[in-house]
Formats: sequence, C-alpha cells, structure tokens
Amino acid sequence: MGKKKLRVGVVGLGKMGLVHTSVLNVLPNVEVAALCDKGDLIRRFFKKVLKHVPILDDVEELSGLGLDAVYVTTPIPYHYGVTRTIYQKKIANNVFVEKTLAASYREAEELCSLAERSHGVNMVGYLRRFCVTFVKAKSLLDEGKIGDISSFKAYAFSSDFVDSEKDSSESDDRGGVLADLGCYLMDLALWFFGDMNAKSATTESVLQDKQGDMLRIEMCENHGIRGVCDVSWRMKDYRMPEVGFAIEGSKGMVTVNDDWVDLSLKSNSSSRWYRQDLNDNVPFWLGLPEYYREDEFFIGCVVNDRVAEPCFGSAARVDKAIEDVKSMLRKGS
Repeated sequence: MGKKKLRVGVVGLGKMGLVHTSVLNVLPNVEVAALCDKGDLIRRFFKKVLKHVPILDDVEELSGLGLDAVYVTTPIPYHYGVTRTIYQKKIANNVFVEKTLAASYREAEELCSLAERSHGVNMVGYLRRFCVTFVKAKSLLDEGKIGDISSFKAYAFSSDFVDSEKDSSESDDRGGVLADLGCYLMDLALWFFGDMNAKSATTESVLQDKQGDMLRIEMCENHGIRGVCDVSWRMKDYRMPEVGFAIEGSKGMVTVNDDWVDLSLKSNSSSRWYRQDLNDNVPFWLGLPEYYREDEFFIGCVVNDRVAEPCFGSAARVDKAIEDVKSMLRKGS
C-alpha cells in the first residue's frame, strides 16, 4: 500500500468506539474516513467534532467509500451481524472487532470462514495481550523461568454492579459477566498455556441474569495444567476492572496483574517489575496505553500484510470456552 494513508471506518460510537477513533486519528498512517452509529444524538456529536468525516447510520452505507479497514466496536450482540455485512458487502477486507468476537461459537465460526475468504487481516481486541505486565509474564513463561507449569489461579474482578440488586439490562447489553470480563481470563489462559478446556463451572447471582454475576470455573490442559478462574463484577474496591494470575511451576511462581509482575523462585530469588519498569510509554495516551499499542499493531499488520494476534481464530477458541461454561451452568454442573 506504499505510503498511502489507510482509510479506516469505525462502526459503533460508544466508549470503545470513541477510544479507538481517537487513537486512530493520531496514527500517522491512518485516515479516519467514516463513522457509523444508529444513535442520532451520537451522530450529531461526532458531526460537530469531525466535520469532514461521513457520519452514517447504517453499516451498508460504508460501501463504496474505499475503506481499507473497519473497526467494529458495537455491543457484543451486534458483532456478528455488522461484521458479516462488512465481509458480504465487500466494504473492507481488514476487520478489527472488539472482544468478544461474537455472541456464540456458531457465529464466531462463520465469521472466521468469512475472514478467511477475504484474505485480509483480522483481529479481536483482547487488550491485555498489549499490557506490559502480561507481556512480561508471557516472556517469563516462554523462557521457562518457573520450569514446568503445574497450576494457576486467576481472577477478573470489577465493582460495576456491586450495588445492583435486580436490574440486568446493562448486564445483557454487555453480554453478561463471562463475555464482558471473564473472556480476558479465557484469552490469557489460552495465550499462556495452550489448549485449555473448561471442566466445571458454578455460579451465583443477585442480578436477574441467567448466566450469574459471580462465577468459578475450573480448567485443565492436555498436558496436566489445572487452573481455577474466579469472575465477578460485584466485588468491592475494584473501581477499575482488574485481572490477575498466580502461576505455579516446578521452579517457582509468576504472579501478574494489570500493574505488576512478580517472579519468585524456589532458589529464594525474586524480582518484581511495575508498569513503569517495563517501558509503558506510548506517543498518545487515552484510557490505557494498551489501546495505542493495540491499534498501532493492527494497523501495522494491515500495512505489512502480516497475521495479527489475537486473530479471529484465536478469539473463536475463547467463544468456544465461554459457550462450554454456559452449557455447564445450564446443566447445573
């Protein structure tokens, strides 16, 4: 594509759409060429901010605009329909979808098939793969610093619904706690350890949510790694969502969360790295530095025709794990 700026569109102008649009707008090799949202008020706001960018209300209207890539940042229940339309109408070959890829594994499989036929770059926004602490933890595991991995404990907590008792409308819009928050654990477990499978799941709920709002999931891997994941968005003192892992190996332990990573060896050697120790700097900071790194990486993959990770195939494995957990909960495992 040479030095021509990539023409990028964004569908869905809520919080994540605003973040990605803002980051894309400062990337030197990107032109935000079109925005799309069903909401009239949102469209009117963006028309005042981005006066020379088409602001549309239907994804099909993006056809014919010569877009190189499209970001899908709608609520999860709409990912499938919007992404399918982008591929079927040949709006763009390169697509970024916010997590999760789809609302079901069946939908995710179909999107994987459409993406493969498009011969473009595809990626799903599992943000923590671009967090410096989790990247450091991944490198420690890959280097064998703690030897053979045997087990892990993980959590994903927020206080988003700590004071809620009955209303589950926002919970439904966000796909439930498993898709909204627990998916990070599923993605990181697959990234860290390989082919993890859910073996059992238990839940409790205060909201009127069949999936529950507090979950415990037991997972295992073919080579014997076993783990427990706790997920809740009713935890006090977690104003910002937090994800963490404690990973045990034959030589020691790696403990990591959004702010630091710790290596503790049985030889009595230990090290801790905070975000600021790991070059957690980006040219444009909005929300979290991971957003810039994530978007810069995807755009770089499009420019250089490289496979992006996590791609649709990787994200579909997360959707499969989520579906397995939901099935276990329905059966009362």
